[in-house]
Amino acid sequence: MENNKVLFISQEITPYLPENPKSLLCRKLPQGIQEKGKQIRTFMPRFGNINERRNQLHEVIRLSGMNLIIDDTDHPLIIKVASIQAARMQVYFIDNEDYFSRKFTIADDNGKEFEDNDERIIFFARGVLETTKKLRWAPDVVHCLGWFTALAPLYIKKAMNDDPYFADSKVVYSVFDDEFTVDLNDGIRDKAKIEGINDDDLKVLNPANHINLTKLAIDNSDGIIQGSEKINSEIEKYIKESGKPFLEYQPEEKYIDAYNEFYDSL
Repeated sequence: MENNKVLFISQEITPYLPENPKSLLCRKLPQGIQEKGKQIRTFMPRFGNINERRNQLHEVIRLSGMNLIIDDTDHPLIIKVASIQAARMQVYFIDNEDYFSRKFTIADDNGKEFEDNDERIIFFARGVLETTKKLRWAPDVVHCLGWFTALAPLYIKKAMNDDPYFADSKVVYSVFDDEFTVDLNDGIRDKAKIEGINDDDLKVLNPANHINLTKLAIDNSDGIIQGSEKINSEIEKYIKESGKPFLEYQPEEKYIDAYNEFYDSL
């Protein structure tokens, strides 16, 4: 049976952020899958260096207004949307003043990675899933692209395994060569817990480095895609030893067809 609804959770999408292989893939893939006849929804963080006026972002009041509690603190969830007219697709943005107002993505202008990146990825993953439920949209496939999305598979498989919107979703995780260099805050193992997730589910995040975060995503995914031509050798070995369906790197002219078939095979 074909999987007809695909939720894309992306770390970056051009034209909202600068062009690179990942942001281009995250721009072209949803359009290509939509043109194959599938329904899509696409999310990314509303990083502070996104030009809202030029890209015509606007808040979706009916979806905003929820608070997410992280480390005993309330953080308002703001949802914005913009349209890529040429692709006839909308992009939803997860926003919050505490996490996404600074004019950078994951590091400052000196290259120093933000100390709260752990909370930012928690907020982003939970925000996407809560907003998808508010849209009353049950995806057949959830495709997570980039390490900033790496907690979404855990939340879907452990916290939302009985939720009618996600109980039957297949999760695909794309691994890229986009490693962060400074370990995430150790507190992530407590902060990431919500109902349905316990210490055991997060024990791999010790330390909370890029390799272990990627392993956590692989453990909670139904299929893995190699998104970059070369990826970390330890991660590549871990994927192959997992025995999970694995799609190796696909060049630009082939990936839409290959990913589409991969979704259907799950």
